[in-house]
Order: sequence, then structure tokens, then C-alpha cells
Amino acid sequence: MWLLAYAIAQLALGAWIARRVRTSSDFFVAGRSLGPGLLFSTMLAANIGAGSTIGATGLGYRDGIAAMWWILSAGIGTLLLALWVGPAMRRVSAEHDLRTVGDYLELRYGVSVRTTIAVLLWIGSVFILAGQLIAVSWILDVAAGVPKTIGCIFAGVLVTVYFTAGGLLSSAYVNVVQLTVKLVGFAIAIPFALEASGGWHALRALQPTPDYWNPWHSGASGLVYLAMLAPAFVVAPGLLQKIYGARDDRTVRIGVGLTAAALMVYACVPVLLGMMARIQFPGLTQPELALPTLLMQGVPAFVGAFGLAAVFSAELSAADAVLFTLTTSLSQDLYKRFLNPQASDVQQLRVTRLTAMAGGVAGVGVALVAAGVVSALSIFYTIMGVSLFVPIIVGLYNDHATSVDALAAIIAGIGIVSGWEIFYHGPTIASFTPAMAGLAGAIVAFVVVHVIRRLFGSNDSTDRAIPSFTEK
Repeated sequence: MWLLAYAIAQLALGAWIARRVRTSSDFFVAGRSLGPGLLFSTMLAANIGAGSTIGATGLGYRDGIAAMWWILSAGIGTLLLALWVGPAMRRVSAEHDLRTVGDYLELRYGVSVRTTIAVLLWIGSVFILAGQLIAVSWILDVAAGVPKTIGCIFAGVLVTVYFTAGGLLSSAYVNVVQLTVKLVGFAIAIPFALEASGGWHALRALQPTPDYWNPWHSGASGLVYLAMLAPAFVVAPGLLQKIYGARDDRTVRIGVGLTAAALMVYACVPVLLGMMARIQFPGLTQPELALPTLLMQGVPAFVGAFGLAAVFSAELSAADAVLFTLTTSLSQDLYKRFLNPQASDVQQLRVTRLTAMAGGVAGVGVALVAAGVVSALSIFYTIMGVSLFVPIIVGLYNDHATSVDALAAIIAGIGIVSGWEIFYHGPTIASFTPAMAGLAGAIVAFVVVHVIRRLFGSNDSTDRAIPSFTEK
């Protein structure tokens, strides 16, 4: 009942902020007015979602301390975003009035690259949205016995309604509340969970597998996450589009830099909670139930209530970030670019809200059939990393890269990952993961095509689509 009251309060706040949303610019980029505090809160709230709570706790329960690399890798990628890619992308977006990553890709490479990435983004975003909704359903299942189907539908309706009202501006303010609840909830839950598990001595004695305390590798977890997650967080469309809303470069460096630092500090929190759950509830058949089970049955009731509210906030804030990515891409990259280029601001805002509803429905549909949080998120992060990293980074710093080069990188990266999944279902081959192989293939394909094209004197008209961003 208290989760329902909390959900209604978030809806009310979102609706109140939405009164300030008058134009599509307000909806897409918050009028480019976000300061360091709001950017930090909306970025961190988006990053601490299903994968960083339900998923990471489940990995800690199953694999031990090496699961910290799931979040630590995201923190490393976010630090690179703060100091390197983020400020440059913000300047480009402000100068050319860009609203989505698709806008940037068309500006830099042309419509073919924009369209290719947009399709991949729509597919990937639906999967990550589904992951957040599944996490909410786990919470509702443990807290109130709500079936997964009902839980996914409830979460989908909730996040769609408050996001549709006000877009990035509404989400940024709701995220402040959600982030506060997260930090307070976890801060309260950790010491009580540790005491209930027998203290540090009992935790350190936990050894269900020989490498449970190996910080580099244990089970499927470990340093391998760095290749999958760090590149994805440097170029994640949802994070880049939040940066578009920053008022200046200083805001990006401070707001996103603090986000990276917070993620690195937080990296061990859900992992240790998962290990505490392993002590108290060693027989869980679904590791992703470790966190909600621990908060419901492994700590005092009032502590569990705060903790569950924190996790509930985490999943909703991440879900609205993904819905933001999916919605803005559909309305800008599809509707505005191809279906109705002459659409008025009012028309685009209306279509954006309609696509938000459609995106919410699609996310619920995938959530009902997906196996779990980590499996759904892994698909998204891998797709984003191997398809976007090379085109975005090279586009910022190489004036002579063309759409041919970018498409070669995208096709090679996605082709390797797809072939890996079709013909080989194992997590690694000779220590290479699908993400590592796909990213390496994308880099090699770009270099080979770029060198051949330059050697044979290709006269591609997109060689210098815009002036060098590094000169600005």
C-alpha cells in the first residue's frame, strides 16, 4: 500500500512540473537549462536502475565480489563521458540545435547512418525498458505477492504516465526525489542487513565457490564486464541526450563527473547485499530475487520498507531514462525526419507523447517474455557498445570519416555479435566475450575501409560534413 502511495506522489510531482513544458525543446532537452545538481541527479538516477540493484545483487549472490565490475565498469565509462565525449557533444548539440543522437549522426555522416542506428536503438531500448519493468515486478512479487504480469503492467503504466507529462524536465525533478530515496534507503539497509547476516566475520567466511572472493573473475562475472559496459556508457543515447540539456560544459564535467564518482563508490553495495542474502537465504532458485527477499525477510520491517522504496525508485528512474531515449528517437528520427518534416512544434510534442505511450506498451510486452533483468540489459549494452562507440567517437575527432566507414563499423560489430549468439551460445571464446569481439571487429572494419577508401582517393561528399568539433 505504501508503494502505491509513493507511486502516486511521483505522478503528482511529474504532473506539476509538466505545467512548465510548453515546447518540444522543453520536452526533449529541458530548454538546455539543467545545472550541475539537476544533471547529476538525473544521470545518477538513470544509472542506478534495475541492473545496478536487482541485477547486481543477483550477480553478487551468485558469483561473489567480482560482480562489482558490473557497476564499476559503468562508472569508468561515465568518467570518460564526463571528461572527454560529453562536453564536445553538448557543444555540438547546442550549436546545431540537436535533440537526439540520431540528429548528430545525420549531421556528421548522413541519413543512412542515422536510420541504421535509430532502428538498432529502438530494438535495444525496448529490451532495457523491459529489464527495468521486470525488476519492479520482482519487488511487487516479494512485497505483495503480485504476479509478474500485473507487476510489469503496473510499472509500465506508472513510468509512462509521469514521463509523458513532461519529458526530460519532468523526469529531472522526479529523479531528485527518487535519488534521495535510493541513497537513504540503501544507507539504512546495509548495516541492518550486515548485522542480520552475522557481521563481517560471517560474510568473509562465506565461500560457496572457490573463487567467490576473487575480485577479477568469479563465475560469469568479472573484468569482462569492462568491455561490454564501459563503451556503452560513453555513448549511451539516453545519457548523451540528458547532456544535451546541460547549460554549459562546466555543468557536464561537474554533473557527470560526480555521477561517475558516485557509481564507483556504490559499486560494491548491491554486491555485498547479494552476498548477505546468500548467507540468510542460500536456496533461492532465482538470484534476482535476492535483494527484494533480503529487504522483506532479512531486515526489520521499517528498514525493509525504506530499502524497497529505494529499489522501486531505482527501477522507475532508469525506466523513464530509457523511455526518454526510445520516445525522442521515434518522434525525431522517424516522425520529424521522414514522415512529417514540416510538423509544427505542437504536432511534434503531441506525437512524442503518443510514442511514449507506444514505447511503454512495447516494453511491457518484452518484459512479459524476457528471462530476467541481466539478460535483457546485456542485450542492450552490447548492441549500443558495438554499434555506436566507433561512429560517435571517430565522428568527433576525425574530419575525414564518412558514412561508408561508419556503416562498415556498425555492420561488422553487429554481425559479429549476432553470429556469436546464433552459432555459439557460450559466454566466451578464448577469453573474448561477444561485446569484446564485436567492438574489436567494428574498429578493425572502420580502419580497413577508411584506409582503402583514402588510398583509392574516394571523393565521398560527406568527408567534411561539418567543421571539426575539436576546433570549437
